[in-house]
Amino acid sequence: RVAADPALSLTILTALSLTPPRASSDLERRFLDPFVARHFGADFPVLEYAIAMRADNLPANIRVEEFYLQSGALLDSRVAQRSYLSVNYTHVARTVAARGVNVLVQKVSREPHGSRLSLSSNPDLTFDLLDACDRLGVPRPLLVAEIDPGLPWLDGPCSVAETFFDVIVELPGSAPELFAVPRQPVSDAEYAIGLYASALVRDGGTLQIGIGALSDALCHSLVLRHTRNEAYRAVLRALDPELETRDCVARCGGLGPFSQGLYGASEMVNDGFRLLMEAGILRRRVVDDEEAMQRIVAGAATPSDEELLASEGRVLDGAFFLGSKDLYRWLRELPADVARSIGMTRVSHINELYGGNEALERAQRRDARFFNTCMLMTALGAAASDALEDGRVVSGVGGQYNFVAMAHALHDARSVLMFRAIRDTRTGAESSVHWSYAHTTIPRHLRDIAITEYGIADLRGATDEACVTRMLGICDARFEPALRASAIRSLKLAPGHAQSPRTRCNTPDAIRELLRPFRAGGTLPDYPVGSDFTDVEQRLVRALGWLKTRARTPAGKFSTLLRALSPGGARDDEALQRMALLDVASPAPWLQARLLSHALRHTRERPV
Repeated sequence: RVAADPALSLTILTALSLTPPRASSDLERRFLDPFVARHFGADFPVLEYAIAMRADNLPANIRVEEFYLQSGALLDSRVAQRSYLSVNYTHVARTVAARGVNVLVQKVSREPHGSRLSLSSNPDLTFDLLDACDRLGVPRPLLVAEIDPGLPWLDGPCSVAETFFDVIVELPGSAPELFAVPRQPVSDAEYAIGLYASALVRDGGTLQIGIGALSDALCHSLVLRHTRNEAYRAVLRALDPELETRDCVARCGGLGPFSQGLYGASEMVNDGFRLLMEAGILRRRVVDDEEAMQRIVAGAATPSDEELLASEGRVLDGAFFLGSKDLYRWLRELPADVARSIGMTRVSHINELYGGNEALERAQRRDARFFNTCMLMTALGAAASDALEDGRVVSGVGGQYNFVAMAHALHDARSVLMFRAIRDTRTGAESSVHWSYAHTTIPRHLRDIAITEYGIADLRGATDEACVTRMLGICDARFEPALRASAIRSLKLAPGHAQSPRTRCNTPDAIRELLRPFRAGGTLPDYPVGSDFTDVEQRLVRALGWLKTRARTPAGKFSTLLRALSPGGARDDEALQRMALLDVASPAPWLQARLLSHALRHTRERPV
């Protein structure tokens, strides 16, 4: 309506405007189009402003400011890059209130057989925004609730009376399904990272995780540790025979099953937490009673404290949930007593210590482990997680800085940044450990623990020399000599500093061989939290991923093409049929069929 009427103007303040995945080649289109139609549905309401932003086609009278972007989707959008709002998640409410926002629109669920409403998936900013408006003395925005029958009903901190909202909208007909993030396969490198990370979790502690394959790998590893401990230890011994005795693991974590269980306090609730609850790992309960929590932590809980834990205790607090259709179905079908143990609440409660009752939150968050993903780190311990060197934003800061800072503020907490040691580019592999980088999300003075597929680097309290040495120990062997030389030139390492013998084994092939028997035996499945793909689509995902990696460089593309044109073995007709490439005659589809058949043969028994 505003786009059609130049007399009107509209500014949208939001974040993470999710849109279904789009293909970048004909081969991807053949895979994605049928999947997107099935997974999202033909009537999925794609956000018109988000599509316009991608195309740099927003009307002049409409402005969209986002504080978190769909990862990598808007790198080339001029309007999105100019309008990005760089702010910690906990400061968004203050920033929006100061702008004088006049309307807040919120999806809600209605209480079954009742009259209350639940902010359900997104109580993160609403309560904080209203408090900020009161504090700044600015008018309260008009609150509009749209009831979505597919949104899970959750009680507790996120439930409100109908009168909380000024306008309640119930749309006729059936609502489209909630946006469900397609679950991705977990690679060898990601499993190695998740396994190392799982050894740093203390029984009886607190857990925060993000989203994506690294978090899936971590949660599967924690379930493996709890339910199949011998198999878990066998995988870790294969990765590092001395891991259990390493100082960081001995002081910070453990390898045994969880007798006390964990409490989750995470900005985002995802499929990994579903896995942890189903496995009985998330079961340490907390209550919002400071005196009771102090007694509980001290091991002096009274019978009334135990009764309070049983009736009101929560095993998981979160600010928003996002994940698969299985996650939403699970939340909708939870028995009432289990659902009460999940507290969806404001982001200021989750992401910082200083917005409410600090003493209570310290008692609740004992032995906290904050696991977040970054794109890269420097050898001196700084991290870049949200933007490139030239300033273009990949995603956003979100709550990462808050959690890192909180790990230093809590006496027994640790911040863990996880990242892959290399990334594939058009010119070949590139190290994710840099000597320096022009953009920083986490400064070096907040360095703590870093993990790649090659191991754990404990950086807290380390001198620059020790920090560099430990980061070199978890980088890819191909890039270690150049990094070491930069460190020597910059006076951070002594002349003649030698490469560690262990670092020479830091190669993708070595990780692949170490994990091969566990991948083949099913201990480390491709999709540990479930899959949205059919069996044939899972084969195609492996093949297409392998093909994309091999074709990044001109030499790799030429080599792959030559091999694909050579006579090969049996072809996967089911996969070719799914891609509409079975028995094609025209040149381009015929060549695609040959390339795909080659990739399918290569990945048939080899995890990517």
